[in-house]
Amino acid sequence: MLKILIPTIMLVPTTWLAPPKTLWSSTLAHSLLIAAASLTWLNSMTATGWHSLNSLMALDLLSTPLLVLTCWLLPLMILASQVHTKKEPINRQRLYITLLISLQFFLIMAFSATEMLLFYLMFEATLVPTLFLITRWGNQAERLNAGTYFLFYTLAGSLPLLVALLLLQASTGSLSLLTLHFTTFPPLVNIADKAWWVGCLMAFLVKMPLYGMHLWLPKAHVEAPIAGSMVLAAVLLKLGGYGMIRMLTTLEPLTKELSYPFIILALWGVIMTGSICLRQTDLKSLIAYSSVGHMGLVAAGILTQTPWGLTGALILMIAHGLTSSALFCLANTNYERTHTRTMILARGMQVVLPLMTAWWFIASLANLALPPLPNLMGELMIITSLFNWSWTTIALTGTGTLITAGYSLYMFLMTQRGPTPQHMTALAPSHTREHLLLALHTFPLLLLILKPEIIWGWTA
Repeated sequence: MLKILIPTIMLVPTTWLAPPKTLWSSTLAHSLLIAAASLTWLNSMTATGWHSLNSLMALDLLSTPLLVLTCWLLPLMILASQVHTKKEPINRQRLYITLLISLQFFLIMAFSATEMLLFYLMFEATLVPTLFLITRWGNQAERLNAGTYFLFYTLAGSLPLLVALLLLQASTGSLSLLTLHFTTFPPLVNIADKAWWVGCLMAFLVKMPLYGMHLWLPKAHVEAPIAGSMVLAAVLLKLGGYGMIRMLTTLEPLTKELSYPFIILALWGVIMTGSICLRQTDLKSLIAYSSVGHMGLVAAGILTQTPWGLTGALILMIAHGLTSSALFCLANTNYERTHTRTMILARGMQVVLPLMTAWWFIASLANLALPPLPNLMGELMIITSLFNWSWTTIALTGTGTLITAGYSLYMFLMTQRGPTPQHMTALAPSHTREHLLLALHTFPLLLLILKPEIIWGWTA
């Protein structure tokens, strides 16, 4: 663990001491080395149970893929942010990179924590850098409003979790994930026990977000700078799914009865957010709402509490992390050239940037879960486990996948096809940096087709 954590911490002095001319290149090289080193964690994916144990942290088959995704994302965020922050004073650029590094540090600690209280602290600590990114480097005047929504939704959701964890500590004497599985609980029957169950899961359902608690997400995505959108879509939403999988082992007897409304809400959210996507005019808002739909499927898969549901949820979390991050990067390349996110004002880009259209095509197909991409594998496993749970879910999931295909096609056609508007003249060509950024998103997704057991979790 320390071979990744110490270089991540040492990235901060690197950022502040590097000469202005080499600031971005040196931090990028350093973070790429960390990302490459994190791939060694995948060597032990054949082992079941915990490994690399120390007093506070450990790895297992659930946390390893999410940790590698976290480390992989930092160099991509640095690559994507260079144009956005180019006109800023050098100290603000350094602060921006420092916030991204601190976010990676908190996320590594959260995903590898063996104590639930440490996980909770790191879960909350990720709020601070993200809030600064949204409110200080956001694009529009609404950014303070978006930051407030983000902060208060997450805080209001996670305070019941703190109380639930303290109650758990009082009754079991330990919050270690290594021993919670083996603790015998008294039968959970009364109303207070059910309130405790909801308290345990509420923070994660808000973070995912479940439909009905999702209003902070489109606001935060639309106002955030590119790195903020990338890390929100790719990793921060996954904290919710990860926390749910960890907590549900302790809540077992109640989950059978209490998960009904949440699964229904999640599946209803898949259809509703898909329908919202079909009438979006704002490109970033469309991608943000599509994330809510995909995370609804993940939540439903986790709540079924079957091996297939959990595996599908983990696969979809990793695949969605890479896909939605790539889509936000593509939306940003359009925005940097046209200075608008309204799709009707920036269409017909295929004529202007033909190579970018190829990336748009791959990312749109990944978003609608084209075989044999891992997105399809995850969705199929979740849909199968839901169908076994109740055959009526096939109507909701089937409609959801149909609408997903519809809005992915709509997004691609609206941005790339059609007549190029008259006001779009003398656009900058696409840069090698942008193609590298998108290749680093897409190739891991394609390579996972060849070795899917890396992200299978315990089912392997």
